[in-house]
Amino acid sequence: MTPVHFSFSAAFVLSLMGLAFHRTHLLSALLCLEGMMLSLFMALSLWTLQTEVTNFSAAPLLLLAFSACEASTGLALLVATARTHGTDRLQSLNLLQC
Repeated sequence: MTPVHFSFSAAFVLSLMGLAFHRTHLLSALLCLEGMMLSLFMALSLWTLQTEVTNFSAAPLLLLAFSACEASTGLALLVATARTHGTDRLQSLNLLQC
């Protein structure tokens, strides 16, 4: 495993661990998701450059478009949660309460 591949893998795993173990605020969860998507985008871009296959050249752009949609949806949920509950703490959210 090259150092570049190791750094992308480590960035993904660290973001995943941050999402799994540090779930206090919705904003921190969204930042961890963005870190995961950024590491996936960089790894996929590097993979398509190394393989030099033209069929997979649109895959990083498609992942980036989905990442932008995920970020906008997450920020909309963050704003809606902050307006209704007054905070973005995940402990204050209850699925059974509408």
